[in-house]
Amino acid sequence: VVSTQSTGGQKAFTGYLGDNKNSWKQYDATFTAKEYDGPKLEILLDQGEDDPYLNDKQLLPENLANSCSGNKHINLNFRMQPGYDHGYFFIMSFMEDHFNFMAKHIC
Repeated sequence: VVSTQSTGGQKAFTGYLGDNKNSWKQYDATFTAKEYDGPKLEILLDQGEDDPYLNDKQLLPENLANSCSGNKHINLNFRMQPGYDHGYFFIMSFMEDHFNFMAKHIC
């Protein structure tokens, strides 16, 4: 989860949206989750525990988890996956879970 609160997120948001930090919030999942008041949402999020971006604080999934836990309209299933980083094998290992999740909740 790239957040406006991380240095990598700030670089990305500046590059895509410019310097107006207030305009970033509508694209930052941590802020949108905090303010969401629509129909019940189910979210599945997997994060590799050995992801170098996580360890460098470039990803802040705990911020999204905190925002979701404070919102009765969102049920977040946040799974930290030991032994995985940010690469191909991480994605391939959990892709089927995400396809099944999407099929259950969208189709």
